[in-house]
Parts: sequence; structure tokens; C-alpha cells
Amino acid sequence: MRIFDPHIHMSSRTTDDYRAMYDAGVRALVEPAFWLGQPRTSPASFVDYFDSLLGWEPFRAAQYGIAHHCTLALNPKEANDPRCTPVLDLLPRYLVKDNVVAVGEIGYDSMTPAEDTALAAQLQLAADHGLPALVHTPHRDKLAGLRRTIDVVRESALAPERVLLDHLNETTVKEAVDSGAWLGFSVYPDTKMDEDRMVAVLKDHGLDRVLVNSAADWGNSDPLKTRKVGDAMLAAGFSADDVDRVLWRNPVAFYGLSGRLRLDPPSSDAPTHQGNSVLRGGE
Repeated sequence: MRIFDPHIHMSSRTTDDYRAMYDAGVRALVEPAFWLGQPRTSPASFVDYFDSLLGWEPFRAAQYGIAHHCTLALNPKEANDPRCTPVLDLLPRYLVKDNVVAVGEIGYDSMTPAEDTALAAQLQLAADHGLPALVHTPHRDKLAGLRRTIDVVRESALAPERVLLDHLNETTVKEAVDSGAWLGFSVYPDTKMDEDRMVAVLKDHGLDRVLVNSAADWGNSDPLKTRKVGDAMLAAGFSADDVDRVLWRNPVAFYGLSGRLRLDPPSSDAPTHQGNSVLRGGE
């Protein structure tokens, strides 16, 4: 089983997670920009973070045979903080980087006017740079948030078929399908979707434009949930080709819209440093 996890926050994970993911079949992933776990105090914090997603994390992933890509953005949670919003002016210099395959995560957290502004501005940035967009639908008032998101997308210069609506569930999937966008489902141990619910959605709505991710982050999450969904699909009677479509071909097709997807991990042939268990990059 080959797996492309289209949304996973590896900055919050250990190298043991990379090893376990490879053993489970993960060969590629996308890491979206998200919040720090505590408030950022200036745009400079984003600069260092974005640089790590473009340099350190791809290097770390390559040591375990996994191709790492990222999406960059001002995320919805931080769009309400005026100390963070100047990063919108910095984003264009990062969106031209080869490893950036979408603008994201963008969207809604609390559905505020500031989030409206940030979402519209970043959808325009995606259109300007020829990139798709990864959109975070809110965890509260999810259906209202989805509808508001779809309205903003329709008013933007970015076509719905270049948008991935993420964190969907049973209450939002039908309207997301009708919007023409791609469908993202996050599978968690306690919240969001689980494997059985995901299989039920696939039975009801089919496999077209569906992406499944683990979104593993700072909280209680599991970077192997993609593999567990694949196993649950097989147990429910889906074919190996069905699993490959959902866990590999669909994410490749969506992020391939960027024209930047590279599925072979870069070489990690670098000398070890005495007393350091992590390979170091070049000077």
C-alpha cells in the first residue's frame, strides 16, 4: 500500500514517526503551515517557520525515504492577530519556491471579518501564483463555515476545482461535493472523523476528488491514520485499486495542479556529526 498523506504537521512529530510512517507505506506528504501552539508575536516568527518547512523538514523526511512538500499561508487562527497579518506581504516571496504546492491552510476558525479578509487575499495570491489552495473549514459551526467558505471561493479568481476543502464530515460533504471543490477528511483518534465513519462516507459519496489525511499535530493525533483508513477500506470490501486512488492518486492529482510535485525524496547523503543522532545538512 502506497500512501500520500496530504495534510500532516510533521514539525510537531518525532523522527520515530517518520520511521513508522515509512514502514506503514507513506512515501510522500504535504505539511501545511499552521499555528505555533502559542501566539506568534511578529512576522519574523513566520519567516523562520517557513524556512524550516522549505529546508529542515524536507531534509529530515528524506532520511526516512519520504518526499516532503508544504503549503504556506497565514492560517485562520492567527489571521485575527494584527501582529501576524503583515506576513501577507511576505508570502509572495515564498510562494515561488519549488517545494510549495499550494497556499494553505487558509479559511475560517471563528468566522470573523479579519478571517474574511485573509481568506480572500490568499485565494487571490493562489490565483496569482498558479497554485491550488488548501482551505481549513472551522471546527465550530462547521456547516455555516463551509457555506461561507464556498461563497468566498465563488467570488474569488480561483476556480473551485483548484480548492481543497478540508476537515469535512458527514454534515458538510454533500454541499462540498456540489461546490465542485476537492474533499478533504482528517482522521483523528478522538475528534473529527474516524476510520469507520470515513469508510461510510466513501460508500455513500464515492471516491471522486476525496483525500484522506491524518493532520497529525500538537494534540492527540496519529500519523498512521491514513494507513488505518486503507486497512478499513479493504476490510469493508473496497479493492486495492480503490485504496490506491484515495490514498495516492487523488492527492497526487490535486497537488499536481501546482506543477511542482516531486515524488522522489531528495538525497540525504550528508555526514553525521559526532555525538548527534540526526544527520546535518551542508554548511
